[in-house]
Amino acid sequence: MIRLLVDSSADFSKAEIEEKKLLFVPLQVTIEDKNYLDGIDIFTNDFYEKMIATDGFFKTSQPSPQQFLDHFQKAKENNDTLICVLISSALSGTIQSAILAKNIVEYDNIYIVDALTTTVGIRVMIDKAIEMIKEGKEAKEIVTYLEEMRSHIKILAAVDTLEYLCKGGRVSKTTAAIGEMANIKPIVTVSLDGKVDVIGKRLGINKTISYIWSKMEEFKIDKNYPVYSLFTYGTENCEKLEARFEKNGIKASGRLQIGPTIGTHVGPGAFGVCFVEEF
Repeated sequence: MIRLLVDSSADFSKAEIEEKKLLFVPLQVTIEDKNYLDGIDIFTNDFYEKMIATDGFFKTSQPSPQQFLDHFQKAKENNDTLICVLISSALSGTIQSAILAKNIVEYDNIYIVDALTTTVGIRVMIDKAIEMIKEGKEAKEIVTYLEEMRSHIKILAAVDTLEYLCKGGRVSKTTAAIGEMANIKPIVTVSLDGKVDVIGKRLGINKTISYIWSKMEEFKIDKNYPVYSLFTYGTENCEKLEARFEKNGIKASGRLQIGPTIGTHVGPGAFGVCFVEEF
C-alpha cells in the first residue's frame, strides 16, 4: 500500500488528514518561550489571536528525526510504501530530519520529496498524488511527477509587514525595511529554489490586488488544477482578490487559511493565491 505523509506546513485540517488517510508530522511553534505542536497543541485561529494580542517572539522548529522514525518503522513493518511531501528545504530543516530517520530505519520504500513550496502548494501536490494512487500508478512514477510539478506551483501573497519573515531569517533586515512604510504592502512569492522572495510592493489594497493579478497573467494557468485564495487571519482582502479573479473569468476553487507553521513567518493580514501553471 502507498501511504502519503505531510508536515503541518501543508495546512490540512484534522478532519482532512483523517479523510485523506494521511500521515502527519507537526512542526513546533514557539510563542514567548512556550512550545506547541502545530495542529495538535495549537490551532489556527487561537494562534493568530495570540499573535495579535502580543508583541512576543514567535518561531518554528523542525520535527525531530524520531517523529519521522515512528512512521517509517511502522511502514517497514507493514511493508507499505511511503511518499513524504515536505516543506521546502530552503525554509525549514524538516526534510533533513526525515532523511536522518530514513537512514536509521534502512527501508528503501520511503520516498522523500522536497516540495520546494509550502502551505497550499503542498496540498495541491498531495491531492494529485492521491489521484494517481487511485489510478494505480507506482510510487516512483508519482514521485517523478511531483518533482516535475513542484516548479510549476505558484504562490503570490501580500503581507502587512516583513517583520515576521525578517525575525525568522527568511528575508534580510534591509529587505524588511520596505514593508515598514505606511500602507505599503510587500508582495512575496516562493521561488523555484523554494525560498521566499519579495517581488514587489504597492501602496494600498487595490494596487496590491492589481499587482498580484498582473503577475498571475504572466503565467498560463492550468485549469486542470484548482486556484485557491489564501489568507491568514481575516478574509476581507481575500474576498476582494477573489472578486478580481471572477472579473477576469477565474473562479476560486476554495478559500484556505494558512496555519501556524507559515503564519509565524508571514503574520496576520497576509492574503494571496496559489495556482499551477501549464507544464
